[in-house]
Amino acid sequence: MKILKDEKQDIEFKQSWRDEYLKWICAFSNTQGGTLYIGVRDDGEVLGVEDSHKLSEDIPNKILNTMGLICEVNLLSDADKKYFQIKAEKYPFPVSYHGKYYKRSGSTTQEVTGYELDAMILRVHGRTWDSIPVPHVTVDDLDNESIKIFKKRALEHNRLDAESLNVSNDVLFRNLRLYENDYLTRSAIMCFHPDPETWVQCAYIKIGFFADNDADILYQDEIHGSLIMQVEKAMDLIYTKYMKALISYDGIYRNETFFFPKAAFRELLLNAVIHRDYLKPTPIQIKIYEHKIRIWNYGNMPVEVPVEKLFEPHSSEPRNPGIANVFFKAGYVESWGRGYKNITDICKERRAVLPVPEENSGGLVVECLPSEEYLLAEKNKGKIEPELIDDSSNEKSSPKSSPKSSPKSSQRIFELIKGNPSLTTQQIADELGISKRAVLKNLSKMKDKVIHEGSSNGGYWKIIDIKS
Repeated sequence: MKILKDEKQDIEFKQSWRDEYLKWICAFSNTQGGTLYIGVRDDGEVLGVEDSHKLSEDIPNKILNTMGLICEVNLLSDADKKYFQIKAEKYPFPVSYHGKYYKRSGSTTQEVTGYELDAMILRVHGRTWDSIPVPHVTVDDLDNESIKIFKKRALEHNRLDAESLNVSNDVLFRNLRLYENDYLTRSAIMCFHPDPETWVQCAYIKIGFFADNDADILYQDEIHGSLIMQVEKAMDLIYTKYMKALISYDGIYRNETFFFPKAAFRELLLNAVIHRDYLKPTPIQIKIYEHKIRIWNYGNMPVEVPVEKLFEPHSSEPRNPGIANVFFKAGYVESWGRGYKNITDICKERRAVLPVPEENSGGLVVECLPSEEYLLAEKNKGKIEPELIDDSSNEKSSPKSSPKSSPKSSQRIFELIKGNPSLTTQQIADELGISKRAVLKNLSKMKDKVIHEGSSNGGYWKIIDIKS
């Protein structure tokens, strides 16, 4: 007999019982729950166990005595082979095994330490990182310029009326729920304090201009201060110092065209600031090239919203809801979960290429490329037509060859998905011999044909227009 399941985040096969497998049960309980099979080979083939009667007593007792858990332990039979199915539920509190904490990541079990352990403890207690109170800070310590900008934008965008804003800063912050009892929360400190790095290491934005590879940095800047000031300063700096606009004239009116729309990039920057995992001491990083921008922030995507679904309607549970609420009330963002919808609308209106998001190095990196229209305008102005470089591959393709090769790649991807809807983007890339980023770029142009349902590990592709 063979169990027709694969090992993944919530399933694990073991040929025989060892006490160290209690770590796996601990990990399931700290993640999303899961099932551990004992007496089953990695490929799902049932081998059976010896002394099943003794194990049926030992296993539940060891789980209870070491972790205080009660799990469903089932002794199953396949002809004369007996094997165990141990079901562990997700627990509402952190579970430790011999003083250590474990979690599931894909099909592996990992020890949880440091900032990850802090995050897990906050999560199971229904708290978010930005809701924690900070002692010894008062409203008088906050940056008045940041507060003025907040009030101005909140009034301009009709998020708060004049009566709500014409109060003391102390009352305003209490109305914004930036207090816990008599202490300001991290949300208030991050959004309004002139130096949040006093409490949060690397709470700034790092910007660099690069040559064709990451080793050749030509110049760079760091943006410090409150998050509100960081967004304002970063946008101004990027689109004055780092980005060159094509200049055209409509009669006496001067037009500036950037290779990626300013309004769309603003949405990406706001997403990075609001959703960043501030427990990790790593700044938001923006790498700018002659014809490419890459913005990266630390923090993995939630299981419910894999990168394949970012451009589709989805619910939003911000990692930092207090910070998100401040930016919403100030009118920086329209509503939670609509950032990529706004980006899509802006890119469609400006005929720009949709940015390509990808999970990378424990966070989300989004790559922005110039439109064909922009490249053609550059060429018409006598500039040398650039080569577009894919960092994940040594292959280079010019804009002239891209339009010819892209539809062919899209069609090959479409045919693969039709044949096997459960393929991951990495499997598609391996099958076609192209980079994962190239697959994601093509999929971003196929939203009218293909959508992804479920998680990035266990989901599937749904064909919308089978005739295409």
